[in-house]
Amino acid sequence: MFPRKDIQTLPDNQRESSYGVPPGSAPLRLDSFLRQRFPHLSLRQIRGAVEAGDVLVNGRPGSKGRILFSGDVVSFKIPSLWLEKSPHPNAQLRVNILYEDEAFLVADKPAGIACHGFSASETQTLANFLLAHYPSLMNVGKSRWEPGLVHRLDRGTSGLVLVAKDQASFESLRAQFRRRLVRKGYVALVWGRTPDQDRVSYSLAHDPKDKRKMNIVQTRERSNSRVKQWKAVTRFQTLARSEGFSFIQIEMYTGVTHQIRAHLEAAGYPLAGDPLYGGNAPGAILPLGRQFLHACSLKLIHPRSGREVIFESPLPAELRDILDRIGISLSKLPSL
Repeated sequence: MFPRKDIQTLPDNQRESSYGVPPGSAPLRLDSFLRQRFPHLSLRQIRGAVEAGDVLVNGRPGSKGRILFSGDVVSFKIPSLWLEKSPHPNAQLRVNILYEDEAFLVADKPAGIACHGFSASETQTLANFLLAHYPSLMNVGKSRWEPGLVHRLDRGTSGLVLVAKDQASFESLRAQFRRRLVRKGYVALVWGRTPDQDRVSYSLAHDPKDKRKMNIVQTRERSNSRVKQWKAVTRFQTLARSEGFSFIQIEMYTGVTHQIRAHLEAAGYPLAGDPLYGGNAPGAILPLGRQFLHACSLKLIHPRSGREVIFESPLPAELRDILDRIGISLSKLPSL
């Protein structure tokens, strides 16, 4: 641990913290130094503060590549909210709870809100909603930023999210995910004419050029690559086709970040409305404002009763409207 001076309250709702680099310390980048001091902040937040001039080294503005040596003093003017280590409850958010018992609940997350954030400055997440209505979730899960959250959905994806209400239930449900016992169902609208059914099984790795994205890993690359990879399997069947689009139903046995989005793009059928994985194809005319992906079903074993339970979420109205526009009728699809 590095020595810390007193925190002073500043008039603009910020605090200034000063840290000295201890004698004998090995040279270290400024952004790495700050990550050690504020592990709950993202690297993006830290670099943003450096670029904004809120970080001083020996009284002068620092840079993210600045190398620190013993005896250097780093001053960080940080928003007060960034120093807090748990989300703020937000009772103003509206999230439908589809099911609840003593062990867990199932939330129907709308598109446009993230499941959780990484600093108290983020107040429009599912985690903020949950803590407003279930304060005891603060002590459930793997971190206070993810109160009770057993798994996650992307911000732009709507649908079912499983939330444990006690640590024993959390561990039981997480174990089911690890053993691939949970069946997650989605529906999506994609560009192109998909086959009646298909299976995509590319492994995935972080894109070294764009940290927001995941890349597929070709079979021939797997044995040679030193980059961390995750095996992923996505199966889908086509429900309907119209106007150059296909409406598909997806089943996932794995849960890698951006799995469906990256797999569909790799298969040549990018998700409609996806801003990151090619969904905004030339000639796009659908007024989506979000990616057309909805987590519509969850099948799992109840952590207390041991019985299989199934939960389903109806397609949101804005996605139904899109299907109407391109002539796909849900009433003709008995599975929905």
